[in-house]
Amino acid sequence: MAAKAEIILVGAAGRVGREIASLLRKHKTATLYTAVDHKGRAEATSLDRVRPIKHAVVIDFSTPESFRECLKWCLEANTPLVSGTTGLSPEDFKDLEKASKKIPILWSANMSQGINLFLNVIESLGMKLDDYDLQIEEVHHSRKKDAPSGTAKILRERIERVTGQKMPAPVSIRGGGVFGIHKLWMMNEDEIITIEHSALNRRVFASGAVQVATWLVGQKPGFYTMQDALRKKRKKNNS
Repeated sequence: MAAKAEIILVGAAGRVGREIASLLRKHKTATLYTAVDHKGRAEATSLDRVRPIKHAVVIDFSTPESFRECLKWCLEANTPLVSGTTGLSPEDFKDLEKASKKIPILWSANMSQGINLFLNVIESLGMKLDDYDLQIEEVHHSRKKDAPSGTAKILRERIERVTGQKMPAPVSIRGGGVFGIHKLWMMNEDEIITIEHSALNRRVFASGAVQVATWLVGQKPGFYTMQDALRKKRKKNNS
């Protein structure tokens, strides 16, 4: 039986962090090694206090500032990194690319399987949609700071690449306690087509993060996507 993945959870006191910690209490293939939160609401306030161990992987749902410290620690400790932190700068993504030559890294703005199915649907379009006006709309809770969301940006980039069409900026709505709604509108004079994904809880993000973290342990250095992880896990389950 393979050893359980030892999860080092950064941003443990955040909303998704708490869901991940709860999920790991009864998880079959992963366990919580230690929880880190810079505001002092976890076992450790800094990764500098954490001792690297075998089969470890860091899951990071924190802030851009904490993310940068996290990436540095993972490089020094030779530990894989799964990060769902958004609001990163172009320089941060350059640092991720550089670090992925030394350690396995998976970054995603949205770790739900449904959003990645959404991306697969977009890929299947494989055609120009010149007759349609395209628009992405996203809705999140009132406390979300970045707008548009990282997921909306990824959807827009993917649609532009697949269709070759330039799209307007996503429409961002903030209010209440909405976990996350992402919608693609395709509109012309005669019809409207919509594709929509709604997250009903934060557990979908926590579950996806833990799933890909257990997969990332043992992978070669590289910059992986959610679709890489989900595709290869499906192949393994079907073999």
